[in-house]
This record gives sequence, structure tokens and C-alpha cells, in this order.
Amino acid sequence: MMRWVTFAAAAAALIGSLATAPARAEGDHMALPKQSWSFAGPFGTFDRAAAQRGFQVYNEVCSACHQLHHAYYRDLTGIGLSAEQVAAIAASKSISDIGDDGAPMDRPGLPSDHFKAPYANDLAARAAQNGALPPDLSLIIKARDGGADYVYALLTGYSAAPSNMKMSDGMNYNKYFVGNQVAMTPPLSEGRVTYADGTPASVNQMAKDVVTFLAFISEPETEQRKALGVRIVLFFVLMTGLTYAVKRKVWSDVDH
Repeated sequence: MMRWVTFAAAAAALIGSLATAPARAEGDHMALPKQSWSFAGPFGTFDRAAAQRGFQVYNEVCSACHQLHHAYYRDLTGIGLSAEQVAAIAASKSISDIGDDGAPMDRPGLPSDHFKAPYANDLAARAAQNGALPPDLSLIIKARDGGADYVYALLTGYSAAPSNMKMSDGMNYNKYFVGNQVAMTPPLSEGRVTYADGTPASVNQMAKDVVTFLAFISEPETEQRKALGVRIVLFFVLMTGLTYAVKRKVWSDVDH
């Protein structure tokens, strides 16, 4: 009996520690503010206008440090840009390649090219960023807990550090970053870009737009996948109904 009491006490202590662990973890940084995203949920779709503005933010601001290693210029047709616009955007980039003679060469980009990286390699990136390696953004929405909400919070979470907090050299205070110290300087400021459609470029607007673009680029086939899933569910619902109707018909004359 005594062993059972000891076992029960130990089990209760273990359950209690597991129950309180998330609470302690959450206390390490501020809870992320929830945003309303057009692409959220099983029926969500991308706001093309927001995604195009987001590409402008990435192209004019983020691309100076961050690459989109897994994305191609041709993916931009998915946010509503025409083939001609995509070709022009790609051609504006100089891509390192190998010529027919086997010698290195630079050529205008093609829609089939990956997005041009800002640095030749990780060592060059670290050398330019005081040892910090800017993360690739092509999968950043899927790679971070909180997804789109986290990236939006990070972009808008810069502020002056509390007076009682000692900041390390070269670090910036961000209330949503774990540890509150991040090497990246605030990338967005009021009016940092001039939107082609005339939308006011506030920090919140630019953050939401670039997150929409990054959510698209991380999974360009999202809408097609969701549409296929809806069709499959409807198919199974229809087949279930037909199967039930056939069962009722077949067994209707059987005596019970």
C-alpha cells in the first residue's frame, strides 16, 4: 500500500511539472499578438495586392541581407504578376553562370532562376553582418513557432530597451524575440518604400504585406492544395451518402 501511495505522489508531481512547463516557457517572452490573415484556415486565399506590396518590401528592403533560396522568380506569377512583369524583374538581376566556353560569366536573370542571393556564401554574409548570419526567408513562416504572427510581431516589436536591461554591443531590443536582443536592426520605418498602388507605407502595413508575401513564397501551391482537399472531402461525403443509400436499398427487403 505504501508503494502505491509513493507512486501516486510521484505521478502527481510529474503531471504537475508538465502542466506548469508551458507556463514557464511562455513567460520567457511576450505572447504574440494574433493577426487576421486572408490565407488562414482551410478556405483561406492570398490577398494578391498585399502579396505584391510584400514583394516590393522584400525586393527593396529585405533582399539586401536575406535570400529566398528555395524560391524562383517564376513563382511571382502566383501573386498576380504577368509573365512579362516576372521576366522584367528577373532580367534586372545579374546572375553568375558558366558560359559555353566553361568560363564564369554574368547574365540577366530568367524566370526559371532562383531568387538572387545577396551574398556569395554564408562566410561572406557573416563577414558583412558582424558575424551574424541572416536567415533564409523562403521557409521562415513555416520554420518559426507562431508562423506569420511571429514574423509580423518581430518586424513590429522593436523599441527602446528598458532602463534596467543591459544590451550587448551591436544588439537591438525587440520585445517579441526570445531574450529580447536581436542582431538585426529595425528593417522597417515609416515610408521606407513607396507603394505603387498608393497605399500608405506604415510599419504595420509593410510588415503585414511582407509576411503575406513570405507566406505565399513558403508554399506557393497552398490554394491549390486547399481546393483539392475540399474536393476530396466533398467526394467522400457524396460517396458516404451513396453507400448508405445503397445499403438501405439492398437490405430493405431482409426480414429482421
